[in-house]
Amino acid sequence: MVAIAPFQLLRLARVGFVLAREGAFALVDPNEAPPAVRALIRIARLVERRGSADSAERLVTALTRLGPSYIKLGQFMATRPDVVGVRVARDLERLQDRIPPFAQSDAIHAIEAAFGKPLNQVFAEFSQPIAAASIAQVHRATTLQGETVAVKVLRPNVRYRFRRDLGAMAYAAALLESLSAEARRLKFVDVVETLSRSVTMEMDLRLEAAALSEMAENTRDDPDFRVPTVNWDLTAREILTMEWIDGTPLHDIDTIVAKGHDRIALGRTIIQSFLRQALRDGFFHADMHPGNLFIDENSRLCAVDFGIMGRLGLKERRFLAEILLGFITRNYRRVAEVHFEAGYVPARHSVDDFAQAIRAIGEPIHQRSADQISMAKLLTLLFEVTGLFDMRTRTELVMLQKTMVVVEGVSRALDPHLNMWTTAEPVVREWIEKNLGPIGRIQDLGRNAASFAGMLAHLPAIASRAETLGARIEEAADKGFPIDERSIAAIGRAEAKRARWGNLALWIIAITLALIAARLI
Repeated sequence: MVAIAPFQLLRLARVGFVLAREGAFALVDPNEAPPAVRALIRIARLVERRGSADSAERLVTALTRLGPSYIKLGQFMATRPDVVGVRVARDLERLQDRIPPFAQSDAIHAIEAAFGKPLNQVFAEFSQPIAAASIAQVHRATTLQGETVAVKVLRPNVRYRFRRDLGAMAYAAALLESLSAEARRLKFVDVVETLSRSVTMEMDLRLEAAALSEMAENTRDDPDFRVPTVNWDLTAREILTMEWIDGTPLHDIDTIVAKGHDRIALGRTIIQSFLRQALRDGFFHADMHPGNLFIDENSRLCAVDFGIMGRLGLKERRFLAEILLGFITRNYRRVAEVHFEAGYVPARHSVDDFAQAIRAIGEPIHQRSADQISMAKLLTLLFEVTGLFDMRTRTELVMLQKTMVVVEGVSRALDPHLNMWTTAEPVVREWIEKNLGPIGRIQDLGRNAASFAGMLAHLPAIASRAETLGARIEEAADKGFPIDERSIAAIGRAEAKRARWGNLALWIIAITLALIAARLI
Protein backbone atom coordinates (compact mmCIF):
# COMPACT_ATOMS: atom_id res chain seq x y z
CA MET A 1 0.00 0.00 0.00
CA VAL A 2 1.25 3.50 -0.85
CA ALA A 3 2.05 5.63 2.22
CA ILE A 4 0.12 8.87 2.76
CA ALA A 5 2.11 11.89 1.52
CA PRO A 6 0.25 15.10 2.48
CA PHE A 7 2.27 17.48 0.29
CA GLN A 8 1.87 15.27 -2.78
CA LEU A 9 -1.86 14.94 -2.11
CA LEU A 10 -2.16 18.72 -1.89
CA ARG A 11 -0.37 19.13 -5.23
CA LEU A 12 -2.60 16.51 -6.80
CA ALA A 13 -5.68 18.19 -5.32
CA ARG A 14 -4.66 21.44 -7.04
CA VAL A 15 -4.16 19.60 -10.33
CA GLY A 16 -7.56 17.95 -9.95
CA PHE A 17 -9.23 21.28 -9.21
CA VAL A 18 -7.73 22.97 -12.30
CA LEU A 19 -8.78 20.05 -14.50
CA ALA A 20 -12.27 20.05 -12.97
CA ARG A 21 -12.60 23.82 -13.23
CA GLU A 22 -11.78 23.70 -16.94
CA GLY A 23 -14.20 20.83 -17.54
CA ALA A 24 -11.52 18.36 -18.62
CA PHE A 25 -13.25 15.46 -16.84
CA ALA A 26 -16.01 15.60 -19.44
CA LEU A 27 -13.59 13.54 -21.59
CA VAL A 28 -13.91 10.61 -19.17
CA ASP A 29 -16.81 8.23 -19.81
CA PRO A 30 -18.23 7.65 -16.29
CA ASN A 31 -19.95 4.44 -17.42
CA GLU A 32 -16.53 2.80 -17.94
CA ALA A 33 -15.09 4.00 -14.63
CA PRO A 34 -15.19 2.24 -11.22
CA PRO A 35 -17.89 3.47 -8.78
CA ALA A 36 -15.44 5.53 -6.69
CA VAL A 37 -14.14 7.28 -9.81
CA ARG A 38 -17.70 7.94 -11.02
CA ALA A 39 -18.42 9.69 -7.72
CA LEU A 40 -15.29 11.85 -8.06
CA ILE A 41 -16.28 12.80 -11.61
CA ARG A 42 -19.72 13.90 -10.42
CA ILE A 43 -18.10 16.08 -7.73
CA ALA A 44 -15.67 17.52 -10.29
CA ARG A 45 -18.55 18.50 -12.57
CA LEU A 46 -19.97 20.67 -9.76
CA VAL A 47 -17.02 23.12 -9.96
CA GLU A 48 -16.84 23.11 -13.75
CA ARG A 49 -16.66 26.54 -15.36
CA ARG A 50 -19.32 26.92 -18.02
CA GLY A 51 -18.21 27.84 -21.53
CA SER A 52 -18.60 27.12 -25.20
CA ALA A 53 -15.26 25.36 -25.73
CA ASP A 54 -15.35 21.60 -26.21
CA SER A 55 -13.89 19.29 -23.57
CA ALA A 56 -10.71 18.63 -25.56
CA GLU A 57 -10.02 22.35 -25.83
CA ARG A 58 -10.61 22.67 -22.09
CA LEU A 59 -8.16 19.86 -21.35
CA VAL A 60 -5.51 21.63 -23.41
CA THR A 61 -6.28 24.88 -21.57
CA ALA A 62 -6.05 23.16 -18.16
CA LEU A 63 -2.70 21.54 -18.91
CA THR A 64 -1.36 24.84 -20.22
CA ARG A 65 -2.44 26.55 -16.97
CA LEU A 66 -0.71 23.84 -14.90
CA GLY A 67 2.61 24.64 -16.57
CA PRO A 68 5.42 23.04 -18.60
CA SER A 69 5.49 19.73 -16.69
CA TYR A 70 1.84 19.01 -17.39
CA ILE A 71 2.10 20.23 -20.98
CA LYS A 72 4.90 17.71 -21.45
CA LEU A 73 2.81 15.04 -19.70
CA GLY A 74 -0.04 15.79 -22.10
CA GLN A 75 2.25 15.60 -25.12
CA PHE A 76 3.71 12.35 -23.83
CA MET A 77 0.27 10.88 -23.15
CA ALA A 78 -0.66 11.70 -26.74
CA THR A 79 1.77 8.88 -27.57
CA ARG A 80 -0.02 6.52 -25.11
CA PRO A 81 -3.55 5.97 -26.46
CA ASP A 82 -3.57 2.62 -24.65
CA VAL A 83 -3.71 4.57 -21.39
CA VAL A 84 -5.86 7.64 -22.18
CA GLY A 85 -7.86 6.31 -25.13
CA VAL A 86 -7.52 7.12 -28.81
CA ARG A 87 -9.88 10.12 -28.79
CA VAL A 88 -8.15 11.82 -25.86
CA ALA A 89 -4.72 11.06 -27.38
CA ARG A 90 -5.73 12.84 -30.56
CA ASP A 91 -7.04 15.79 -28.58
CA LEU A 92 -3.79 16.05 -26.63
CA GLU A 93 -1.88 16.48 -29.89
CA ARG A 94 -3.32 20.02 -29.89
CA LEU A 95 -0.78 20.89 -27.20
CA GLN A 96 1.79 21.33 -29.95
CA ASP A 97 2.69 24.96 -30.66
CA ARG A 98 0.50 26.24 -27.79
CA ILE A 99 3.18 27.27 -25.32
CA PRO A 100 3.94 30.99 -24.86
CA PRO A 101 7.62 32.01 -25.15
CA PHE A 102 9.65 33.24 -22.21
CA ALA A 103 11.38 36.62 -22.11
CA GLN A 104 14.12 37.45 -24.61
CA SER A 105 16.28 38.75 -21.76
CA ASP A 106 16.15 35.30 -20.08
CA ALA A 107 17.32 33.64 -23.30
CA ILE A 108 20.21 36.09 -23.65
CA HIS A 109 21.19 35.57 -20.00
CA ALA A 110 21.22 31.76 -20.52
CA ILE A 111 23.52 32.08 -23.56
CA GLU A 112 25.91 34.46 -21.81
CA ALA A 113 26.04 32.23 -18.73
CA ALA A 114 26.64 29.09 -20.83
CA PHE A 115 29.56 30.53 -22.81
CA GLY A 116 30.90 33.06 -20.30
CA LYS A 117 30.88 36.02 -22.68
CA PRO A 118 28.47 38.72 -23.94
CA LEU A 119 25.90 37.78 -26.59
CA ASN A 120 27.64 39.84 -29.30
CA GLN A 121 30.77 37.73 -28.84
CA VAL A 122 28.74 34.54 -29.45
CA PHE A 123 26.29 35.53 -32.21
CA ALA A 124 26.37 38.38 -34.71
CA GLU A 125 22.55 38.43 -34.78
CA PHE A 126 19.97 36.89 -32.44
CA SER A 127 16.22 37.05 -33.15
CA GLN A 128 13.14 37.10 -30.97
CA PRO A 129 11.76 33.56 -30.29
CA ILE A 130 10.20 31.97 -33.38
CA ALA A 131 8.85 28.80 -31.68
CA ALA A 132 8.24 27.82 -28.06
CA ALA A 133 7.72 24.48 -26.34
CA SER A 134 7.33 23.22 -22.79
CA ILE A 135 11.07 22.78 -22.17
CA ALA A 136 12.78 25.21 -24.54
CA GLN A 137 12.26 27.77 -27.29
CA VAL A 138 13.99 28.41 -30.61
CA HIS A 139 15.62 31.58 -31.99
CA ARG A 140 17.13 32.29 -35.40
CA ALA A 141 20.70 33.58 -35.21
CA THR A 142 23.81 34.30 -37.24
CA THR A 143 27.21 33.10 -36.05
CA LEU A 144 30.28 35.30 -36.07
CA GLN A 145 31.35 33.37 -39.19
CA GLY A 146 28.12 34.34 -40.98
CA GLU A 147 26.30 30.97 -40.78
CA THR A 148 22.53 31.06 -40.19
CA VAL A 149 21.62 28.74 -37.32
CA ALA A 150 18.72 27.73 -35.11
CA VAL A 151 19.41 28.19 -31.39
CA LYS A 152 17.38 26.23 -28.85
CA VAL A 153 17.40 27.68 -25.31
CA LEU A 154 16.18 25.89 -22.18
CA ARG A 155 13.42 27.54 -20.14
CA PRO A 156 14.50 29.21 -16.85
CA ASN A 157 13.99 27.12 -13.67
CA VAL A 158 12.50 24.30 -15.72
CA ARG A 159 14.48 21.58 -13.91
CA TYR A 160 13.09 22.50 -10.47
CA ARG A 161 9.50 22.62 -11.72
CA PHE A 162 9.77 19.27 -13.47
CA ARG A 163 11.40 17.60 -10.47
CA ARG A 164 8.58 18.81 -8.21
CA ASP A 165 5.75 17.93 -10.57
CA LEU A 166 7.15 14.55 -11.61
CA GLY A 167 7.29 13.60 -7.93
CA ALA A 168 3.54 14.24 -7.66
CA MET A 169 2.88 12.30 -10.87
CA ALA A 170 4.93 9.33 -9.62
CA TYR A 171 2.97 9.33 -6.36
CA ALA A 172 -0.35 9.40 -8.24
CA ALA A 173 0.76 6.54 -10.52
CA ALA A 174 1.83 4.38 -7.56
CA LEU A 175 -1.48 5.13 -5.81
CA LEU A 176 -3.48 4.14 -8.90
CA GLU A 177 -1.54 0.89 -9.32
CA SER A 178 -2.14 -0.01 -5.70
CA LEU A 179 -5.90 0.38 -6.25
CA SER A 180 -6.45 -0.91 -9.78
CA ALA A 181 -5.41 -4.08 -11.64
CA GLU A 182 -6.00 -2.29 -14.94
CA ALA A 183 -3.61 0.47 -13.88
CA ARG A 184 -1.02 -2.21 -13.13
CA ARG A 185 -1.53 -3.76 -16.57
CA LEU A 186 -1.09 -0.37 -18.21
CA LYS A 187 1.99 0.24 -16.04
CA PHE A 188 1.21 3.77 -14.86
CA VAL A 189 4.40 3.84 -12.78
CA ASP A 190 6.44 2.86 -15.84
CA VAL A 191 4.69 5.60 -17.83
CA VAL A 192 5.84 8.25 -15.36
CA GLU A 193 9.33 6.75 -15.11
CA THR A 194 9.62 6.79 -18.92
CA LEU A 195 8.42 10.39 -19.00
CA SER A 196 10.93 11.27 -16.27
CA ARG A 197 13.83 9.71 -18.18
CA SER A 198 12.74 11.40 -21.39
CA VAL A 199 12.42 14.80 -19.72
CA THR A 200 15.76 14.44 -17.93
CA MET A 201 17.45 13.81 -21.27
CA GLU A 202 15.54 16.66 -22.93
CA MET A 203 16.72 19.09 -20.25
CA ASP A 204 20.34 18.46 -21.23
CA LEU A 205 20.45 19.80 -24.77
CA ARG A 206 23.83 18.17 -25.33
CA LEU A 207 21.99 14.83 -25.27
CA GLU A 208 19.49 16.05 -27.88
CA ALA A 209 22.47 17.15 -29.96
CA ALA A 210 23.88 13.63 -29.59
CA ALA A 211 20.57 12.13 -30.76
CA LEU A 212 20.56 14.48 -33.75
CA SER A 213 24.15 13.51 -34.54
CA GLU A 214 23.37 9.80 -34.26
CA MET A 215 20.42 10.06 -36.63
CA ALA A 216 22.50 12.09 -39.08
CA GLU A 217 25.07 9.29 -39.07
CA ASN A 218 22.39 6.60 -39.50
CA THR A 219 20.71 8.38 -42.44
CA ARG A 220 23.73 9.89 -44.20
CA ASP A 221 23.26 7.62 -47.24
CA ASP A 222 19.46 8.13 -47.49
CA PRO A 223 18.88 10.31 -50.57
CA ASP A 224 15.41 11.51 -49.53
CA PHE A 225 15.88 12.30 -45.82
CA ARG A 226 18.19 14.58 -43.85
CA VAL A 227 18.58 16.28 -40.48
CA PRO A 228 20.40 19.51 -39.53
CA THR A 229 24.03 19.37 -38.46
CA VAL A 230 25.03 20.28 -34.90
CA ASN A 231 27.33 23.21 -34.16
CA TRP A 232 29.12 21.63 -31.18
CA ASP A 233 31.18 24.76 -30.44
CA LEU A 234 27.96 26.67 -29.69
CA THR A 235 26.19 23.87 -27.83
CA ALA A 236 26.03 23.52 -24.04
CA ARG A 237 23.76 21.99 -21.43
CA GLU A 238 21.15 24.76 -21.82
CA ILE A 239 21.90 25.71 -25.46
CA LEU A 240 21.67 23.71 -28.70
CA THR A 241 22.87 25.34 -31.92
CA MET A 242 22.23 23.63 -35.23
CA GLU A 243 22.02 24.29 -38.94
CA TRP A 244 19.04 26.43 -39.98
CA ILE A 245 16.70 24.42 -42.21
CA ASP A 246 15.26 26.46 -45.08
CA GLY A 247 12.25 24.48 -46.18
CA THR A 248 8.49 24.37 -46.61
CA PRO A 249 6.54 23.15 -43.55
CA LEU A 250 4.82 19.88 -44.31
CA HIS A 251 1.41 21.24 -43.35
CA ASP A 252 1.65 23.89 -46.10
CA ILE A 253 0.34 21.64 -48.88
CA ASP A 254 -0.45 24.52 -51.27
CA THR A 255 3.14 25.78 -51.20
CA ILE A 256 4.49 22.25 -51.60
CA VAL A 257 2.40 21.80 -54.75
CA ALA A 258 3.22 25.32 -56.04
CA LYS A 259 6.96 24.56 -55.76
CA GLY A 260 6.54 21.45 -57.88
CA HIS A 261 7.25 18.83 -55.22
CA ASP A 262 5.73 15.39 -55.88
CA ARG A 263 3.31 15.04 -52.98
CA ILE A 264 2.62 11.35 -53.79
CA ALA A 265 6.35 10.54 -53.58
CA LEU A 266 6.65 12.59 -50.38
CA GLY A 267 3.88 10.61 -48.73
CA ARG A 268 5.74 7.41 -49.55
CA THR A 269 9.06 8.88 -48.35
CA ILE A 270 7.66 9.76 -44.92
CA ILE A 271 6.50 6.21 -44.20
CA GLN A 272 9.56 4.49 -45.62
CA SER A 273 11.99 6.85 -43.85
CA PHE A 274 10.31 6.17 -40.52
CA LEU A 275 10.36 2.40 -41.06
CA ARG A 276 14.02 2.47 -42.04
CA GLN A 277 14.79 4.33 -38.81
CA ALA A 278 12.79 1.86 -36.72
CA LEU A 279 13.86 -1.39 -38.40
CA ARG A 280 17.31 -0.72 -39.83
CA ASP A 281 18.63 1.61 -37.12
CA GLY A 282 16.49 0.79 -34.07
CA PHE A 283 16.42 4.54 -33.38
CA PHE A 284 13.49 6.61 -34.60
CA HIS A 285 12.08 10.12 -34.38
CA ALA A 286 9.02 9.65 -32.16
CA ASP A 287 7.48 13.10 -32.71
CA MET A 288 7.02 13.29 -36.48
CA HIS A 289 4.09 15.69 -36.55
CA PRO A 290 3.91 18.23 -39.44
CA GLY A 291 5.43 21.02 -37.33
CA ASN A 292 8.68 19.05 -37.09
CA LEU A 293 8.92 18.15 -40.78
CA PHE A 294 10.01 20.29 -43.74
CA ILE A 295 10.64 19.82 -47.46
CA ASP A 296 13.83 21.40 -48.79
CA GLU A 297 14.45 22.69 -52.32
CA ASN A 298 15.70 19.23 -53.39
CA SER A 299 12.43 17.57 -52.27
CA ARG A 300 14.17 15.94 -49.31
CA LEU A 301 12.30 15.35 -46.08
CA CYS A 302 13.98 17.29 -43.23
CA ALA A 303 13.22 16.53 -39.58
CA VAL A 304 13.85 18.78 -36.56
CA ASP A 305 13.26 18.60 -32.77
CA PHE A 306 14.88 15.43 -31.47
CA GLY A 307 13.61 15.72 -27.90
CA ILE A 308 11.42 12.60 -28.13
CA MET A 309 13.19 9.58 -29.61
CA GLY A 310 12.39 5.87 -29.60
CA ARG A 311 14.75 2.89 -29.45
CA LEU A 312 14.12 -0.72 -30.41
CA GLY A 313 16.40 -3.66 -29.66
CA LEU A 314 17.00 -6.41 -32.21
CA LYS A 315 14.31 -8.56 -30.61
CA GLU A 316 11.73 -5.78 -30.91
CA ARG A 317 12.76 -5.06 -34.49
CA ARG A 318 12.33 -8.69 -35.46
CA PHE A 319 8.96 -8.65 -33.74
CA LEU A 320 7.93 -5.51 -35.62
CA ALA A 321 9.14 -6.79 -39.01
CA GLU A 322 7.39 -10.14 -38.69
CA ILE A 323 4.20 -8.49 -37.46
CA LEU A 324 4.16 -6.06 -40.40
CA LEU A 325 4.96 -8.80 -42.91
CA GLY A 326 2.27 -10.98 -41.39
CA PHE A 327 -0.30 -8.23 -41.85
CA ILE A 328 0.94 -7.50 -45.38
CA THR A 329 0.68 -11.20 -46.39
CA ARG A 330 -2.44 -11.83 -44.24
CA ASN A 331 -0.62 -14.56 -42.30
CA TYR A 332 -2.45 -13.87 -39.03
CA ARG A 333 -1.39 -17.19 -37.51
CA ARG A 334 2.26 -16.13 -37.82
CA VAL A 335 1.45 -12.73 -36.33
CA ALA A 336 -0.08 -14.48 -33.33
CA GLU A 337 2.85 -16.90 -32.99
CA VAL A 338 5.33 -14.02 -32.93
CA HIS A 339 3.47 -12.43 -30.02
CA PHE A 340 3.73 -15.70 -28.06
CA GLU A 341 7.37 -16.31 -29.03
CA ALA A 342 8.30 -12.82 -27.84
CA GLY A 343 6.52 -13.45 -24.54
CA TYR A 344 4.15 -10.51 -25.04
CA VAL A 345 1.03 -12.69 -24.63
CA PRO A 346 0.90 -15.15 -21.68
CA ALA A 347 1.23 -18.81 -22.71
CA ARG A 348 -2.06 -19.71 -21.02
CA HIS A 349 -3.95 -18.17 -23.95
CA SER A 350 -4.69 -19.92 -27.23
CA VAL A 351 -2.60 -19.03 -30.28
CA ASP A 352 -5.59 -19.77 -32.51
CA ASP A 353 -7.87 -17.50 -30.52
CA PHE A 354 -5.31 -14.71 -30.65
CA ALA A 355 -4.87 -15.24 -34.41
CA GLN A 356 -8.64 -14.89 -34.79
CA ALA A 357 -8.58 -11.60 -32.90
CA ILE A 358 -5.64 -10.36 -35.03
CA ARG A 359 -7.62 -11.26 -38.17
CA ALA A 360 -10.41 -8.96 -36.94
CA ILE A 361 -7.85 -6.13 -37.01
CA GLY A 362 -6.15 -7.02 -40.28
CA GLU A 363 -8.96 -7.98 -42.64
CA PRO A 364 -10.87 -4.66 -42.56
CA ILE A 365 -7.76 -2.76 -43.68
CA HIS A 366 -6.23 -5.21 -46.16
CA GLN A 367 -5.84 -3.72 -49.65
CA ARG A 368 -7.61 -0.52 -48.65
CA SER A 369 -6.24 2.94 -49.20
CA ALA A 370 -5.60 5.37 -46.35
CA ASP A 371 -8.81 7.30 -46.99
CA GLN A 372 -10.82 4.10 -46.41
CA ILE A 373 -9.24 3.25 -43.05
CA SER A 374 -10.05 4.77 -39.67
CA MET A 375 -6.73 4.58 -37.84
CA ALA A 376 -8.48 5.66 -34.63
CA LYS A 377 -10.83 2.69 -34.81
CA LEU A 378 -7.97 0.38 -35.75
CA LEU A 379 -5.86 1.49 -32.78
CA THR A 380 -8.84 1.24 -30.43
CA LEU A 381 -9.46 -2.35 -31.56
CA LEU A 382 -5.78 -3.19 -31.17
CA PHE A 383 -5.75 -2.05 -27.54
CA GLU A 384 -9.01 -3.87 -26.83
CA VAL A 385 -7.46 -7.08 -28.14
CA THR A 386 -4.25 -6.68 -26.12
CA GLY A 387 -6.33 -6.09 -23.00
CA LEU A 388 -8.50 -9.15 -23.71
CA PHE A 389 -5.41 -11.37 -23.94
CA ASP A 390 -3.60 -9.83 -20.94
CA MET A 391 -0.83 -8.42 -23.12
CA ARG A 392 1.20 -6.23 -20.80
CA THR A 393 2.02 -2.76 -22.08
CA ARG A 394 5.39 -2.43 -23.82
CA THR A 395 6.18 1.29 -23.70
CA GLU A 396 8.56 1.25 -26.64
CA LEU A 397 6.07 -0.65 -28.82
CA VAL A 398 3.15 1.62 -27.92
CA MET A 399 5.28 4.67 -28.77
CA LEU A 400 6.16 3.00 -32.05
CA GLN A 401 2.51 2.22 -32.81
CA LYS A 402 1.43 5.76 -32.05
CA THR A 403 4.23 7.24 -34.16
CA MET A 404 3.19 4.98 -37.03
CA VAL A 405 -0.34 6.36 -36.79
CA VAL A 406 0.97 9.96 -36.80
CA VAL A 407 3.25 9.21 -39.75
CA GLU A 408 0.40 7.57 -41.63
CA GLY A 409 -1.79 10.63 -40.97
CA VAL A 410 0.91 13.01 -42.23
CA SER A 411 1.36 10.88 -45.36
CA ARG A 412 -2.40 10.75 -45.90
CA ALA A 413 -2.54 14.56 -45.97
CA LEU A 414 -0.15 14.44 -48.94
CA ASP A 415 -1.69 11.40 -50.65
CA PRO A 416 -5.23 10.55 -49.52
CA HIS A 417 -5.14 7.26 -51.48
CA LEU A 418 -1.85 6.01 -50.04
CA ASN A 419 -1.83 2.35 -49.04
CA MET A 420 0.37 2.02 -45.97
CA TRP A 421 0.90 -1.72 -46.34
CA THR A 422 2.12 -1.73 -49.94
CA THR A 423 4.27 1.31 -49.17
CA ALA A 424 5.82 -0.43 -46.16
CA GLU A 425 6.41 -3.79 -47.86
CA PRO A 426 9.73 -3.04 -49.66
CA VAL A 427 11.38 -1.77 -46.47
CA VAL A 428 10.04 -4.64 -44.35
CA ARG A 429 11.01 -7.33 -46.88
CA GLU A 430 14.50 -5.91 -47.31
CA TRP A 431 15.09 -5.94 -43.57
CA ILE A 432 13.73 -9.48 -43.15
CA GLU A 433 15.81 -10.85 -46.05
CA LYS A 434 18.93 -9.24 -44.62
CA ASN A 435 18.39 -10.10 -40.96
CA LEU A 436 16.26 -13.26 -40.92
CA GLY A 437 17.54 -14.89 -44.12
CA PRO A 438 20.89 -16.73 -44.66
CA ILE A 439 22.93 -13.53 -44.25
CA GLY A 440 21.13 -12.80 -41.01
CA ARG A 441 21.85 -16.32 -39.74
CA ILE A 442 25.56 -15.87 -40.43
CA GLN A 443 25.48 -12.53 -38.59
CA ASP A 444 23.69 -14.22 -35.68
CA LEU A 445 26.39 -16.87 -35.70
CA GLY A 446 29.03 -14.15 -35.45
CA ARG A 447 27.22 -12.55 -32.53
CA ASN A 448 26.85 -15.92 -30.77
CA ALA A 449 30.52 -16.74 -31.39
CA ALA A 450 31.51 -13.38 -29.91
CA SER A 451 29.29 -14.06 -26.89
CA PHE A 452 30.89 -17.51 -26.53
CA ALA A 453 34.36 -16.00 -26.75
CA GLY A 454 33.38 -13.46 -24.10
CA MET A 455 32.22 -16.31 -21.89
CA LEU A 456 35.58 -18.06 -22.30
CA ALA A 457 37.39 -14.81 -21.57
CA HIS A 458 35.56 -14.53 -18.24
CA LEU A 459 36.61 -18.01 -17.03
CA PRO A 460 39.86 -16.80 -15.42
CA ALA A 461 37.94 -14.10 -13.54
CA ILE A 462 35.43 -16.72 -12.35
CA ALA A 463 38.26 -18.95 -11.15
CA SER A 464 39.82 -15.97 -9.35
CA ARG A 465 36.53 -15.17 -7.60
CA ALA A 466 36.23 -18.83 -6.56
CA GLU A 467 39.74 -18.70 -5.10
CA THR A 468 38.88 -15.51 -3.19
CA LEU A 469 35.69 -17.12 -1.88
CA GLY A 470 37.70 -20.12 -0.68
CA ALA A 471 40.13 -17.83 1.13
CA ARG A 472 37.25 -16.03 2.84
CA ILE A 473 35.75 -19.34 3.97
CA GLU A 474 39.08 -20.34 5.51
CA GLU A 475 39.36 -16.92 7.15
CA ALA A 476 35.85 -17.28 8.60
CA ALA A 477 36.75 -20.70 9.95
CA ASP A 478 39.89 -19.28 11.60
CA LYS A 479 37.74 -16.61 13.29
CA GLY A 480 35.46 -19.11 14.95
CA PHE A 481 33.11 -20.31 12.30
CA PRO A 482 34.40 -23.87 11.81
CA ILE A 483 33.36 -25.80 8.74
CA ASP A 484 33.48 -29.55 8.72
CA GLU A 485 36.28 -30.90 6.48
CA ARG A 486 33.91 -33.42 4.95
CA SER A 487 31.59 -30.55 3.95
CA ILE A 488 34.48 -28.70 2.32
CA ALA A 489 35.46 -31.85 0.44
CA ALA A 490 31.88 -32.39 -0.72
CA ILE A 491 31.68 -28.78 -1.94
CA GLY A 492 34.96 -29.25 -3.78
CA ARG A 493 33.75 -32.45 -5.48
CA ALA A 494 30.47 -30.78 -6.50
CA GLU A 495 32.29 -27.75 -7.89
CA ALA A 496 34.76 -29.94 -9.79
CA LYS A 497 31.87 -31.96 -11.27
CA ARG A 498 30.03 -28.75 -12.24
CA ALA A 499 33.21 -27.37 -13.80
CA ARG A 500 33.72 -30.56 -15.84
CA TRP A 501 30.14 -30.43 -17.13
CA GLY A 502 30.49 -26.69 -17.76
CA ASN A 503 33.68 -27.18 -19.79
CA LEU A 504 32.07 -30.06 -21.71
CA ALA A 505 29.02 -27.89 -22.47
CA LEU A 506 31.26 -25.08 -23.72
CA TRP A 507 33.09 -27.45 -26.06
CA ILE A 508 29.78 -28.86 -27.36
CA ILE A 509 28.56 -25.31 -28.06
CA ALA A 510 31.81 -24.45 -29.84
CA ILE A 511 31.69 -27.59 -32.03
CA THR A 512 28.01 -27.01 -32.83
CA LEU A 513 28.67 -23.42 -33.87
CA ALA A 514 31.56 -24.53 -36.06
CA LEU A 515 29.37 -27.14 -37.79
CA ILE A 516 26.59 -24.59 -38.35
CA ALA A 517 29.12 -22.15 -39.80
CA ALA A 518 30.47 -24.82 -42.14
CA ARG A 519 26.95 -25.64 -43.39
CA LEU A 520 26.05 -21.97 -43.92
CA ILE A 521 29.30 -21.18 -45.71
